[in-house]
Amino acid sequence: YVHGRLPYENLKPDPSLKSLLQTLPLRKIIFTNADKVHAVKALTKLGLEDCFEGIICFETLNPTHKNTVSGDEEDIEFLGSAATRTYVHTSPQIFDMMDQFAHRNQGTTLPKTPIVCKPQESAIERALNIAKINPRRTLFFDDSVRNIQAGKHVRLHTIGTSQRPKGADYALESIHNIKQALPELWEIGMKSVVSYPGQVTVEKSVTS
Repeated sequence: YVHGRLPYENLKPDPSLKSLLQTLPLRKIIFTNADKVHAVKALTKLGLEDCFEGIICFETLNPTHKNTVSGDEEDIEFLGSAATRTYVHTSPQIFDMMDQFAHRNQGTTLPKTPIVCKPQESAIERALNIAKINPRRTLFFDDSVRNIQAGKHVRLHTIGTSQRPKGADYALESIHNIKQALPELWEIGMKSVVSYPGQVTVEKSVTS
């Protein structure tokens, strides 16, 4: 509901963060529950559209679920696959949440969600597989404690915000402090600027 309705005009370019990201000689990928249009719009407003290799977004993990809210819907590609169809809830009945709470002591159970997203560990594992990432050699930044804990369960090194949340290996008051907190990241791999094409790519989930 909120995607496409947010005050994107409040986002301003962040040249300091852009410089940090461009000089960090490691692969950088966005993993978000948001849709592609929102992710690209936010990155563009921040001036960070050329700082990431790609985006793993809602459509990547849920290619059979079409978002009918986004005004830029025609720009989104939706791919069906056997792997994702197993997540589609096919019951013809509409689940009544209020009835669930009213009769929660009568043995009723919640239906399995048809949506794949954080903080589900399966969502994180699928994102890692799509991007061909080794979790043991990956830093996972997130501002959600539940996402951080799920990331830790799949063996990611995790970075949370402010006070270190349970499950986080590190905590940052601001993403701008990353070089002071983890200078070793700039000493790994190539000692040069890592640049990507101006348009970030959206990772697509496919089966072979």
